[in-house]
Amino acid sequence: MLMSDHGHNHHNHNHSYGPRDSQDHGRAHGIGGHLHRPATFGRAFAAGIALNGGFVLAEAVYGVAANSVALLADAGHNLGDVLALAVAWMANFLVGRAPTPRFTYGLRGSSILAALFNSMFLLLTAGAISWEAVLRLSHPAPVAGKTVMIVAAIGVLINSVTALLFASGRKGDINLRGAFIHMASDALISAGVVIAGLIILLTGWLWLDPLVSLAINALIVWSTWGLLKDSAGMSMAAVPPQINPADVRGFLEQQPGVAGIHDLHIWPMSTTEIALTCHLIMPEGHPGDRFIHHVAEELALKFKISHPTMQIEVDRHAACALAPDSVV
Repeated sequence: MLMSDHGHNHHNHNHSYGPRDSQDHGRAHGIGGHLHRPATFGRAFAAGIALNGGFVLAEAVYGVAANSVALLADAGHNLGDVLALAVAWMANFLVGRAPTPRFTYGLRGSSILAALFNSMFLLLTAGAISWEAVLRLSHPAPVAGKTVMIVAAIGVLINSVTALLFASGRKGDINLRGAFIHMASDALISAGVVIAGLIILLTGWLWLDPLVSLAINALIVWSTWGLLKDSAGMSMAAVPPQINPADVRGFLEQQPGVAGIHDLHIWPMSTTEIALTCHLIMPEGHPGDRFIHHVAEELALKFKISHPTMQIEVDRHAACALAPDSVV
């Protein structure tokens, strides 16, 4: 934690980090080990890309063999999924890169950009499929029967397995949540194709295929909207939704010797790590390292804030240029 007697002359550096995990390439896991990044999921990404890449190739081959435009179109869509997984995997790797003089936080923010990319990509994909579905409602096209159903059923299996690979990490990391939603959405689409294809074979209702597509896309948009909102907020350095800034301010104000607080900022460094900076007015003087370490550990335990920086100001009557909350 960074401290100064007053103003902005920083001269006591007391950063406290938790243990390092060799499998996580030396990435800091938080104060006193209370916080940790989820597993890197490198193998999950590799397996997901391999499974879906192989499925894209199979779809393209069977699409040509069955003269099915639908299968070829779905192969193109699944190729986009492989790209989305690759972007998420790259971001998952980049967050572990060491800081540099230019990128002083490393590349942790790449996971936020990947989540934002995946959410926008999902919405664009849903929009494109919906547009095609609307066109087909007015001009129904024949469905390539059993071949499409069989390939779609395989797609359900592959996409479901891939989604399960990221299920355990989706609640704590929106980058992993984006990968999970992407794969789960594709499994849902493939399941809709199987069901619609079976009913069409039995009834000849060609309009059912685009109607099912529209219903599935509505579910995808509903599930993706939260991901888009959270990732956009993170990219704008918004306070993470699980943290109430008033609670953090109240906690800091209640600490012994603290007469006031200003210039409080809370923002995500990545999809799993949260930083905080603030100025604490402590008229009785510098509280010592033990106070700073205690507050840092409590911030980690209570709010999962893993990178706090506190500046101490001992003269409550001296005006700080950053004292008004409206000043950034």
